[in-house]
Amino acid sequence: MDKRSLYDGLNQLEAELQNSLNNLGEMKQSLQEIVEKNTTLELENQRLREHIRELNLVADAPAESAKQELSKSRMNLEKIYEEGFHVCYDLYGSRREHDEPCAFCLEVIYRESGK
Repeated sequence: MDKRSLYDGLNQLEAELQNSLNNLGEMKQSLQEIVEKNTTLELENQRLREHIRELNLVADAPAESAKQELSKSRMNLEKIYEEGFHVCYDLYGSRREHDEPCAFCLEVIYRESGK
């Protein structure tokens, strides 16, 4: 191998290594951006979960106060329902299979008293 082709081969290798180094730098920069974005999204996700927990606590509080505001007859219906029986108009007194929820019974128990 003569000196000229050796020199050209080294220049070509140097150019390829420089290109690879540039590609590696770009990949490193992209990875850093992805990691930063991931961290930001994780923090936002955590804040949103905390916010949802707070909203659920607020939503549960009125349900409990509404339960306390039930009339005596509705509390009796609720007790019968919790024992596993229907309190809706069509199936009143029949057993709820596997204690499955019944939207009609819940409507009878918890609807607003103006309806």
